[in-house]
Amino acid sequence: MKEIVYREYGSPDVLSLEDVPAPAPGDDEVLVKIHATSLNSYDQDLLRGWPLTARMWGFRRPRNNILGTDIAGQVEAVGREVTQLQIGDEVFGEISKKYISIGWGGFAEYACIREKNLLLKPANMTFEQASTLPQVGALALAGLRYNGQIQPGQKVLLNGAGGGVGTLAVQIAKHFGAEVTGVDSPEKLELVTSLGADHVIDYTQADFTQYGPQYDLIIDVATHRSMFDYKRALNPGGAYGVIGRSQARFSQTVFLAPWISRFSSKKMGAIGSKPNQGLDLILEVFKDGKVVPIIDSTYPLSETAQAFRYFAEERVQGKIVITM
Repeated sequence: MKEIVYREYGSPDVLSLEDVPAPAPGDDEVLVKIHATSLNSYDQDLLRGWPLTARMWGFRRPRNNILGTDIAGQVEAVGREVTQLQIGDEVFGEISKKYISIGWGGFAEYACIREKNLLLKPANMTFEQASTLPQVGALALAGLRYNGQIQPGQKVLLNGAGGGVGTLAVQIAKHFGAEVTGVDSPEKLELVTSLGADHVIDYTQADFTQYGPQYDLIIDVATHRSMFDYKRALNPGGAYGVIGRSQARFSQTVFLAPWISRFSSKKMGAIGSKPNQGLDLILEVFKDGKVVPIIDSTYPLSETAQAFRYFAEERVQGKIVITM
């Protein structure tokens, strides 16, 4: 089988396409023929080896040599303890074993995956669509539930609304009746509007933290500003949750937010999720036509390096998919 391998940290130039024998599943695993996988920001962090937390389980060189955690494909073989899946099932899921670079391996034609990490793919969902959902879907839903269940009429702002997490969060928030404001670069605002956002803001032209309405919930995927700026834009009793992108500001929130929340009516903190958490709900709204995975572009496995280069430009709308 073919797989994309990296043995040192660096630019996409360190990625190589190699031929290796197909693996055999363990007792609680299934062998999946991967049809599609998608690229997440953590893949880029692990490739670069930056921030340093990306090197926690391999400081000098990566311990796991194959990136990619979100996959969709078909079961080819099953281990002896597998009870729910069978050969021929179409499946998808986040395949990481932990929140670290161990147990990944989606950028390959085959992978051995624990049964509990996989869900059955709906028949009306393509492999490409399914591969975009696991990680960003879990994060989007965790963000929207950060301060309790979304209520109709709540004012929700999504900073980075045109990316993988943001495009899903906009649609889910609208499904639950929220008033949604999407913030992103100018070239992404048309997409965000088409997904149902009530208001859009071009972050290069306006600073929503300095003027205008306040919000009940702010989900921050872009981290353009300090958490103290976002605090000004919250209603009393509101919440601010950060998911990415700047590690410095993410770390600031992790360490300072508990103290701010303790002495304020405004809740602030970091948003995380377990693999595949909440995807059942996303599948339900997908079947009802309320959520559509947004795919910016697809690349064949052999052009994975080029996909990373495009991802680094921060112009991606939705997700990038790698096909086999």
